[in-house]
Amino acid sequence: MDLIERFVYFYEVTNPIAIGIEFCFGQEKTNQTKKTHHMKKDTLRNFILLAVLVLVSFQSQAEVRLPAVFSSNMVLQQNKEVAIWGWASPGEQIKITGSWNNKTVEVKTSSGAKWMTLLQTPIAGGPYTVTIEGENTILLENVLIGEVWVCSGQSNMESSATHGYSFNNAEEEIANATHPKIRLFHVEKATSNTKQEDLTGTWTVCSPETMKGFSGTAYFFGRELQNKLDIPIGLIHSSWGGTAAEVWMDADVIEADAVFLENAAKLRVSDGWTRKAGSAFNAMIAPLIPYGIAGTIWYQGESNTVAPLNYSRLFPAMIKDWRNKWGHEFPFYYVQIAPFTYGTPDIGVLLRESQLKTMSVPNTGMVVISDIGDITNIHPTNKQDVGYRLAQWALAKTYGKTDVSYSGPVYTEMKTKGKKIELFFDYAEKGLVAQGGKLIHFEIAGEDQQFVPAKAKITGNSIEVSNRKVKTPKAVRFAWDNIAEPNLFNTEGLPASAFRTDDWEIVIPEKTAD
Repeated sequence: MDLIERFVYFYEVTNPIAIGIEFCFGQEKTNQTKKTHHMKKDTLRNFILLAVLVLVSFQSQAEVRLPAVFSSNMVLQQNKEVAIWGWASPGEQIKITGSWNNKTVEVKTSSGAKWMTLLQTPIAGGPYTVTIEGENTILLENVLIGEVWVCSGQSNMESSATHGYSFNNAEEEIANATHPKIRLFHVEKATSNTKQEDLTGTWTVCSPETMKGFSGTAYFFGRELQNKLDIPIGLIHSSWGGTAAEVWMDADVIEADAVFLENAAKLRVSDGWTRKAGSAFNAMIAPLIPYGIAGTIWYQGESNTVAPLNYSRLFPAMIKDWRNKWGHEFPFYYVQIAPFTYGTPDIGVLLRESQLKTMSVPNTGMVVISDIGDITNIHPTNKQDVGYRLAQWALAKTYGKTDVSYSGPVYTEMKTKGKKIELFFDYAEKGLVAQGGKLIHFEIAGEDQQFVPAKAKITGNSIEVSNRKVKTPKAVRFAWDNIAEPNLFNTEGLPASAFRTDDWEIVIPEKTAD
């Protein structure tokens, strides 16, 4: 007999109405009453079931609960007042204690059944415990204190050893993935039209079993940080193949800008990919805020080639909004998309230009991968060097390491010298190199704006560009093609980004995202 049947049985046996009728009017009347009573039995059973569910629901709401991002095995950002939050009964007093100092922080649950407070963390270390006490007690174990990074984007961020498009030497990498000081949090895919308070995921210790389904780019980034810093690293992976940047932005930002809104309308839903502005942000980023993080890495852009010029404003707007919502200007390091055979001329290189322009946003850094891509494969398999190069930006700019090279040459300005144009670069203090022979993929144009192949010569840390047929040069373009794989590097071995010195209009055919 189940719980509901016991309630019904108790009602039948002890029903005072049935007993009273039998006493006053005899068995016949009682039988009639019982007939009516049995007709209502199913209704009664349903009512009791509903009552039990309501009681269970109230009991569930009364218990102290945490969002998924707080669990055993997690990493908390070091040496910081980190936010910790959850749900409990309105007015309930919640106590939070970290075992690193055994100091207790108390907070009162709001009338909306939510609570949030700040917990001061020490310098990197652990393992520790975090205890949350209210009407019930939650014990989080094996907690580390270290550096936490959000890792987001589309398929090139999502790809793992066993999902998507894999990466080089996958089996060997899996076998060597035992790193107890690296912790992984994989956000399950979801969409929502409204901002959610929780998501699906859990913290795990990095091992061959947990790493093989995790983002390769994120893992290789975290592995390099952990090797060089020798402190715990927490990686929160939230990405989705085929997604445009609009999907990862608050829809309010899109709707407040007419151009953003117009371009978002071009992102149609197909092949199971979510394309609705804000839908992934609401379900896969918003619930993480304001979890304490050191910064973000980002590998995305291919799906925005539908409107590559718009990306030069869209991408910085996304970075700004994420930072505003987290409440600090955390570092944001990203990967420039690789050369690839897109069907429409210039859309790939224009997207790369938009990413290059985003380097003007403070506390950002861009990894160029034109030397490790594959023009026939939009998912390059060398994720090791991608993660490594992202980590060099973090080591140099976030962690102050001075013995790392983190950027290839970045064009800064040009000067006209008679029939030549001289180009100048940042990140070329030690000189420039043409790998494999003479410099390639340089073009020059005069007042007619018609570009022709140019001769390019390295002179220390600058480059002279010319074509004898162009008497009065006005502009230079470098690697200006969807599939250009140039050979300009700095002496540290990092490639230069595609660029142009002009701002002449480039018209591209209208298309929608594939």
